[in-house]
Amino acid sequence: MSDFAIETSKLSSGALDSQKVIDQALTTVRQHLGMHVAYLSEFVDGQSVFRNVDAPGLEDLIKVGDSRSLEDVYCKHILEGRLPEMIPDTAAEPIAAAMPITKAVPIGSHMSIPILLESGEPFGMFCCLSPEPNHSLNSRDLETMRIFANLAANQVNHDHAAQQTLREKKTSIESALQTRAFNIAYQPIVDLGEMRPAGYESLCRFSAEPYRTPDLWFHDAADAGLSVELELAAIQQALEAMPWLEAHQYLSINASPSTVVSDAFVDTMTATPLSQVVLEITEHAIVDDYDRLTGAIDALRERGMRLAVDDAGAGHSSLRHIVQLSPEFIKLDMSLTRNVDKDLARRALVGALMFYTRETSAQIIAEGIETEAELETLKLLGVRRGQGYLLGKPSFDQFETAKPKSMGNA
Repeated sequence: MSDFAIETSKLSSGALDSQKVIDQALTTVRQHLGMHVAYLSEFVDGQSVFRNVDAPGLEDLIKVGDSRSLEDVYCKHILEGRLPEMIPDTAAEPIAAAMPITKAVPIGSHMSIPILLESGEPFGMFCCLSPEPNHSLNSRDLETMRIFANLAANQVNHDHAAQQTLREKKTSIESALQTRAFNIAYQPIVDLGEMRPAGYESLCRFSAEPYRTPDLWFHDAADAGLSVELELAAIQQALEAMPWLEAHQYLSINASPSTVVSDAFVDTMTATPLSQVVLEITEHAIVDDYDRLTGAIDALRERGMRLAVDDAGAGHSSLRHIVQLSPEFIKLDMSLTRNVDKDLARRALVGALMFYTRETSAQIIAEGIETEAELETLKLLGVRRGQGYLLGKPSFDQFETAKPKSMGNA
C-alpha cells in the first residue's frame, strides 16, 4: 500500500484526533498535488478566517487565525459558480486574473472545495494553491481533493454539532440556576445501634422538563464549565435545613474536588457551623492535585467539618481517595451492600474495609440497605451506620417525614 493510501486509510478510520484529522488531510493533499499552501477556512462576518493551515516556510504569508475579506478572495466566486473549483492557471480565468490578490500573493494555481454544514449552509473552503501555474492538475486530482475535503467536512460537522450541544447544555444549566429548577431531598443516615438518624444526606433533584437524573445534570454542568456554580447553588439550598438539625446530628453535602478547592466554596461555608457538616466526595471523582484538595479540606476540618468518601468500592479510583484523604466516614457503595447477606465475596470486602476503619478510627456507612437481611448482616459485620430505603427514603419535607422505617420499635 502506498504512503498516500495509508494516510487516507488512517484519516477515514478516525485513527487521529479531532483537529489532527484536518491538519493531516491538508498536509497529505498538498504533498500529493505538489502545491505550496493548503488551508481550511471558515466564513465569519464577511471574512474568510484560516482555521487550519499547512504552508511550510510560508508562515509569514498565511497562518492560523489570519483572515481576508470575502470580497477579496475567490470563495464567493467559486460558491456562486463564477470560478471553477480547479484552476490550473489563474491567468486563464479572467475573474481570477483581475483580482488584486492573485498578483499580491501571488496565486498561479488554485483548487478549492466548499465545506458545507449538514444544513447546507456554507461553512468555509478547503483549499490548495501555489504561486506558479500547475498545468498537470486534472479531474482526477480534483476528485482526490474532494475526498480529503469530505473528510474535513465530516470533522467540521462533528465539531459543529458538539459545539451546538455544548451551547444547549450551557443554556439549560443557566436556566436551571436562574429559575432554581431543583429542590433538595434529605435522606436519613441511621445509627444502626439506636436506630435513630445520626444525620441526613442532602440530595439534589431537578424539576425541569424533560426529566433527567441528577448525575446527568451535573455532568452537563461540568461539560459547560458551570459545575462549581450548580453544585454551590445546590449546597446553599441544602444548608437552609441546618436549623432543623438536632444537636447531635449532621448534614451531609456532596461536592466535587473542583468545587471544594474554589474560593466560592470557602465563602459559602464561612457562616456555616461546620461541626454539623460532613462533606462527601465521590470515589468516581478525578483528583488532579491531592495536595491542593487536602489543603482545602484541612482548613475546613480545623473548623470542625468531617469528610466522607462516597461510593467506596465502585469508583475507578479504587481506594486511592480513602488513603489520600483519610476520611472520617467511608460510604459503602450499594453494589457492595446489595445481597451482602447472600454473597461471601461482598461480606469479605466489607470485612476488609471494617478492618481498615478500626485501624484508622474512621466509620463505615452502608448505602442502599433495602432488606432486613442486608441490615442484620451488616450489623453482624460491625457496620454501625446505614442508609437506604429500608431505613428512610429521601424526602422534600425536610426532617418531618424523613424517618427510618425501622425506628418504630426503637
